[in-house]
Amino acid sequence: MVENLKEALLKCATGLSASETVEEFTMDDSGELKLVKKKVTKRDIPPDIKAVKLLIDERGEPTDEELEEEKSKLLKLLDGQTDKN
Repeated sequence: MVENLKEALLKCATGLSASETVEEFTMDDSGELKLVKKKVTKRDIPPDIKAVKLLIDERGEPTDEELEEEKSKLLKLLDGQTDKN
């Protein structure tokens, strides 16, 4: 359940597209329902700044160890790119 909440929060924070379908039916002479009208509306939902802030606050500040680890990864990546050039 917690994973579902995190996924929903991430979708809110990054924005998403949603579509809504509205169908209108009528009863024909034989008593069966017949589709008369169908409307599909697509809309883009922009990122929610409050959700972004909540995700940032949840993550907290990176530790010195995390920063050093990220620095090492980036330096290795850069070294690999310069070797190929």
